[in-house]
Amino acid sequence: MHTTLSTHKIRPEHLDRQAFIYVRQSTLAQVRYNTGSTARQYDLAQRALELGWSPEQVTVIDQDQAHSGASAANRDGFQFLVAEVGMGHAGVILSLEISRLARSSADWHRLIEICSLTDTLVVDEEGIYDPGHYNDRLLLGLKAAMSEAELHWLRSRLLGGKMEKAQQGQLRFRLPVGFVYDLANRVIFDPDEQVQQVVRLVFDLFNGHHSALAVVKHFGDHKLLFPIRFWGGLHDGELAWRPLTYGRTLAVLHNPTYAGAYVYGRTQVRSQVLPGEAPRVKGRTRQVKREEWPILLYDAHPAYISWETFLNNRQRLDDNRTYRAEDRRGAVREGAALLQGIVVCGRCGRRMTIRYQSDGAIPIYVCSRIHKEHGEKSCQSLRGDAIDAAVAQTFLEAMQPAQLEISLAALAQVEARQQQIERQWSLRTERAQYEADLARRRFMAVDPDNRLVARTLERDWNDKLAAVQHLEQEACALPKPTALLATPEQRQRILALAQDLPYVWHASTTQQNERKQLLRFLVKDVTLTRREDAIYIGIRWQTEALTELILPPPVLACEAVRTPPAVLDRIRTLAADHTDRQIAEWLNQEELLSGRGLPFTRKMVSWLRYSYRIPSDCPQGPAACPSGQRGDDRYSARTAAKILNVNVSTIADWCQSGVLDAIQEKPHGPRWIRLDSETIERLRKPACQRWKKHSIS
Repeated sequence: MHTTLSTHKIRPEHLDRQAFIYVRQSTLAQVRYNTGSTARQYDLAQRALELGWSPEQVTVIDQDQAHSGASAANRDGFQFLVAEVGMGHAGVILSLEISRLARSSADWHRLIEICSLTDTLVVDEEGIYDPGHYNDRLLLGLKAAMSEAELHWLRSRLLGGKMEKAQQGQLRFRLPVGFVYDLANRVIFDPDEQVQQVVRLVFDLFNGHHSALAVVKHFGDHKLLFPIRFWGGLHDGELAWRPLTYGRTLAVLHNPTYAGAYVYGRTQVRSQVLPGEAPRVKGRTRQVKREEWPILLYDAHPAYISWETFLNNRQRLDDNRTYRAEDRRGAVREGAALLQGIVVCGRCGRRMTIRYQSDGAIPIYVCSRIHKEHGEKSCQSLRGDAIDAAVAQTFLEAMQPAQLEISLAALAQVEARQQQIERQWSLRTERAQYEADLARRRFMAVDPDNRLVARTLERDWNDKLAAVQHLEQEACALPKPTALLATPEQRQRILALAQDLPYVWHASTTQQNERKQLLRFLVKDVTLTRREDAIYIGIRWQTEALTELILPPPVLACEAVRTPPAVLDRIRTLAADHTDRQIAEWLNQEELLSGRGLPFTRKMVSWLRYSYRIPSDCPQGPAACPSGQRGDDRYSARTAAKILNVNVSTIADWCQSGVLDAIQEKPHGPRWIRLDSETIERLRKPACQRWKKHSIS
């Protein structure tokens, strides 16, 4: 029964304007099922007629059905009402209660302020209010505050009940792939065997590769699919298979449900004002730290992995991040630097970055963070090939006692992984065959005369058979995982090879990223400190034990290509009685090399003598030998001619005929002649013959 309303506040100027009826329900379910409340709101049109407005003046605004009154955003009907009131077209606003108009004090008081300026009345189920009167406006303000508080109380009750159920682990929410609810509302493994196998394969691959992207690549290389189970809607509970993505892989690895834990409160929604065309508030979801999860129940249901494995996986993913690289090691990447991601500066404590020389084979460890941030001089930079070799040698020595056990475990892991891949393809083919058989049974069950249905079922059967055939062809094209398994003879060879870990480490078939991953299993980080006398290396193992190494200071580039002192001493010895060409031949016969690792030539020997001021007693040209006699007791042609009292041309003839023992470095070059006492006595002339000049008459 309605309360009798006093009508003395209604004046003729109010009746000359429009009467607006505002109708609203908060949700679509309320509109569908709470029909009584909706009918009461539409009955307000009759109330307006009773108050004196004509039917032509009554306007019903019901565009905001199934919209919450917590905000004016997206409520076109409310905004239209405010606009009509502001333009002075409204004489009265009728609503079942003020909570239908607004549950926000800001929106309500804005409307009341405009009503007071345009002399618009407000009518609810209990009375008529004039916002221009202080008492009515005060009463409307109290009702607005109570309406807003009521919304808060409703939300608090709902959240309280939700938290109570979550404390007991009974609050249902969408489960990740691999889990389903049974009839007793308990969390169990997905009964689909293929789903269980593929979820376990993701965790096994990450345990081996330590990289989510590597898991995605593995799925792509073997053309494996990952399941998606729909939640809600027309396809609730249905299963679909899609290629595995990087985001879904991270979601699986970060989800504690796979570790058997019941967690509530992993995310938190915060309101945020968005700038733009109209003021509006949007909820933003953020991840809550694991230490701040409000509800965490261990061993609440079956698990794919242990809780310790889950924590280790999260730590590995966090280490792989590139944000704030000084605090994280990063994922294993390509490159020659063995200590990539785990090398620390011994001066400032920051993680060092990697640079490579032009050929990309020699790494350089650089600490330039202070230079990038403050413009100061970089801490240090060190050439990394010798450092990598020293750390690798220490690592191989530490690995000697556990080589056989590691090889057995790695071999078993590889075989199990190959069997998982083969099992996935087998289950995938089995599922496709089941769908084809189901389509066949549906086709066989239909009435043959009903061709409208039979044609559709026959087409579906053909599609399923084609899918089975395509899947079998695709499986045949892939390498068989069983063919990759080791035979008993191969196992013995692998075990024998595994006992020689250094050989496997230095093998050309072993990739650098595999060496890095193996090194990280034992080494936590490596600290480098460069000093004038040496390079100090501190290896911190995963057990927090510390090993210190000392390397000699790096050799300068000029020193690295400098000729060894032993070679220079040998050149000094040979220069007494050998020519430069002979010295080069002797050095090559003794297998001595230059500073650049090259064999010697005459020009190289000549340059070394010039650079190190090594005199030669066996020069090539006569001008470099004023006495005319070299250290090997050979004479120049002119000196030999003086000794034998002959002309130089005679010496040349005797050299060409073999009468004299002479050597000549190159054609038309100077000759150096060996003269002994017997040769001098035999060929010496009593007097030197000279050419006579004849005059021309």
